[in-house]
Amino acid sequence: LIVFSCPEWTASLWLDTFNELLNEDNELDYGDRWTLNFNYNQTDRVTEEERRRGWKVSTYCARGNFECASCTRTWASARVVLVFRYRLLRGQGTVIMRPFGQACLRCRGNKFNLPGFAEKEVEQALLRQFYKIRKNCYREEDDDEDSGRSSSESEARTKPHEKNLCQACRMGICCVDDEDDD
Repeated sequence: LIVFSCPEWTASLWLDTFNELLNEDNELDYGDRWTLNFNYNQTDRVTEEERRRGWKVSTYCARGNFECASCTRTWASARVVLVFRYRLLRGQGTVIMRPFGQACLRCRGNKFNLPGFAEKEVEQALLRQFYKIRKNCYREEDDDEDSGRSSSESEARTKPHEKNLCQACRMGICCVDDEDDD
């Protein structure tokens, strides 16, 4: 069960940043139309049929914040998994994103709270996704090292990652190395 409780989780921040990077910063300047959508059930798996239809997937490990819907406890995490499914088909590009949640340490339920993100973290995650799109949809070569992790992740973590409270860990995809995109 996913709870849309965190006041910081705002799809509009992602949509606005996505459109700003596309339209004002020309991150994908190829003349194709790109859209961002959300699917809170998708996984990091691409079936053979989806692959034939051009779908690819990438993951990103971001820094985010959570607030429990039950007890209002808040916490930060340097391991918030984002899954991006994307394809370019006849001039129309589609990106479908899923943020993975975390359960509250105090409440210990199966309710996963969605993360909130700082604007800079959203921009960084989307810039990395645009890098993936340029590389995999437009065959653009780039010498930049791509680690799949937020640069803020190198900051010291204050607490260990609670795998049993992480929705992505439970699905076996927490902060996976995605050098070999499907």
